[in-house]
Amino acid sequence: MVGAGASRGRDPDRSRAAILDAAEDLFARKGFEATSLEEVGRAAGLSRGTPRYFFGSKEDLYRVVLERVFADAREWVARGRAAASGAAAEVAIAEAVGSYVDFLASRPTFVRLAGWEALTGGRSFGETPPHLAFVRDGLAAVSEELSRGTLSPADPAQILIDIVSLCFFPLAHADSLLKALGVDPYDPAFLETRKRHVVDLVLRGLLPVGVKGEAASGAGEGD
Repeated sequence: MVGAGASRGRDPDRSRAAILDAAEDLFARKGFEATSLEEVGRAAGLSRGTPRYFFGSKEDLYRVVLERVFADAREWVARGRAAASGAAAEVAIAEAVGSYVDFLASRPTFVRLAGWEALTGGRSFGETPPHLAFVRDGLAAVSEELSRGTLSPADPAQILIDIVSLCFFPLAHADSLLKALGVDPYDPAFLETRKRHVVDLVLRGLLPVGVKGEAASGAGEGD
């Protein structure tokens, strides 16, 4: 234990990061119940007791892992929106979708962790879910674009559900539906096609009729 303590003293930040990386991988592959702190310590290249030293319980470690992946998801999408600052609403939506798809493809552990939480009814989210800020950000972003008045009126929550579902589903079912179709959801060409397809589907329901090439008067019919 002396060696482990000395290692923590030399570079505690590196040890903590190694534990989080190992825990994220194990929790994503095996789930919360089947993963032990001892396994996490071994996978991180540290002593069996080091994860407990830094995080206390397995529950606390798992929560920090979830908080980290959702914080990273927020950052990716925020960067996409920032890149489209001042652009038309449809461009902002395209950038947000693109950033979210890129994040999901680069972080398959996020997809698996979200899947485990869905299977367990979000048991580990607790009273202050780590994904709540991510959902609030998404809802605020969609509401902001709708408030510009250049898109057709819609329920922001429904639009957010559409975007998340259309982006998330192919990667969540990479080994089932996509495999049966002979599609590699991590192929760059597929990802680019998927981004365009999601944006097209969403905007088909949001762009005013006139913008879609229909009669401009059609948007106001029935008012």
